[in-house]
Amino acid sequence: MTTWILIVIVVLAFGVYLSWTAGRLDRLHSRIDASRAALDAQLLRRASVAQEVATSGLLDPAASIVLYQAAQAARQADDEQREVAESELSQAMRAVFGEEEQLEALRSVPGGEEAIRELSAAVRRVPMARRFHNDSVRAARAVRRHRLVRWFRLAGYAPFPMTFEMDDESPTPLYSAT
Repeated sequence: MTTWILIVIVVLAFGVYLSWTAGRLDRLHSRIDASRAALDAQLLRRASVAQEVATSGLLDPAASIVLYQAAQAARQADDEQREVAESELSQAMRAVFGEEEQLEALRSVPGGEEAIRELSAAVRRVPMARRFHNDSVRAARAVRRHRLVRWFRLAGYAPFPMTFEMDDESPTPLYSAT
């Protein structure tokens, strides 16, 4: 009789552990969904502000075209091409705002200081949101790599989480502007 009680206790403890692990994995997947939504919002905000600056008439025509096209491509990119389009927007921003002279010319125009402030805030938030998302993905991947999670299929049908890799280096003068 004692053996059966011990077996039942071990099986119950194992079941509780599996249930706790499945709940943890579910919370990690929820955190990934939330962090991805926050990242998408920040990327959309950055592209929108870049488009506003490009169409405001505050930049020279060539810089406006480069910035507008990159921002438009980033806003319209599908999921497979999103990382590339966002990286191209970062490169366009570095090309347009890479030198302090361009920012000084923009500051001298009425409304330029406000545009710089908005763009600088948008540019600063993207790397933080991306880092938070990628950290969430790494935590979920670490749990999903455990044998028991794989053997008992505790992840269910949730897709394997993927990091968001893009060039998010901002132009130094724009990052330090405020």
